[in-house]
Amino acid sequence: MIQNLINAKGGLYNRITHRIELKPINLKETEEYFSYRNLTFTSYQMIQLYMVMGGIPFYLNAIKAGKSVHQIIDELCFEEGGLLADEFKPLYHSLFKNAENHLDIVKELVKHHYGMDRKQLSEKTNTPKGGTFSRTLDNLINCGFIMIVPPFGKKSKNTIYKVVDFYSIFFLKFIDGNTSSRKNVWQSLSNSAHFDAWSGYAYENICLTHFNSIHHSLGISGVYTKVNSWNFSGNEEMPGAQVDIVIERNDGIIHLCEAKFTTNEFIISKEYAASLRQKRAIFQYVTQTKKAVVTTLLTTYPAIQNKYYKEEIHTEISMDVFFSI
Repeated sequence: MIQNLINAKGGLYNRITHRIELKPINLKETEEYFSYRNLTFTSYQMIQLYMVMGGIPFYLNAIKAGKSVHQIIDELCFEEGGLLADEFKPLYHSLFKNAENHLDIVKELVKHHYGMDRKQLSEKTNTPKGGTFSRTLDNLINCGFIMIVPPFGKKSKNTIYKVVDFYSIFFLKFIDGNTSSRKNVWQSLSNSAHFDAWSGYAYENICLTHFNSIHHSLGISGVYTKVNSWNFSGNEEMPGAQVDIVIERNDGIIHLCEAKFTTNEFIISKEYAASLRQKRAIFQYVTQTKKAVVTTLLTTYPAIQNKYYKEEIHTEISMDVFFSI
């Protein structure tokens, strides 16, 4: 539609009178939808479901009352014939011509939590950086499967591409190869070593896709900001460091955001506080920024405010914020 209608040349040029961009619903809208259907879930449970299927109404409509989150995920994702058990490839083939190109890019990006730049992605997928590659990336961005995160202090050619489609990530991490007639598959998989890595990845994507809520919570809705990522590979002078979400404000403050998905209150240890302090120092030294650099914690449940918290955390935003706007 974008290529053949919106960007069309010739007879259809300038004939569009209005555009409607259909995006997934956010967590606040998801809560309202569940309320409309008389489905009762806590904020944490809604976060869990959103991390699996995102804000796709067609998927959310399949959720039935009277079942736990584990039962819902098992039924939809891991039972043979479940709605999401074999939705991955048909979804891409229904949207894109030559969908294998799109699938190759998504599969490669999912392997890299921190994302990849255009050059890395082209090399890993053995795809020349030509028009087809560009159109494929544009298709995936326009359809909400991936997003671009500009790297802090670097040129646009170093822009990072990340998968933000929750179902695609969950399918490739867990569903693929695990559908069967067995029961309680998700209960078993959610206790595996892969769960912590995936849940952190998915919660970070919730933060990235709900930035209006974060800005509102920080009280900076009226301040111009840029959202970036930052990576320093390290050298002989100092170790490497990575910050997935950097909020640079026009009023002289930079937030280094740490997303933490936990099942209860997060506890900041002496070692973790030291790592935050080191990361902030490396960021300031490498970037040579003149702005104030602070650490912002993005949590599910609020962190316990011990002495290490008070030393290192400037601001904290918990999951309830995502249901407010």
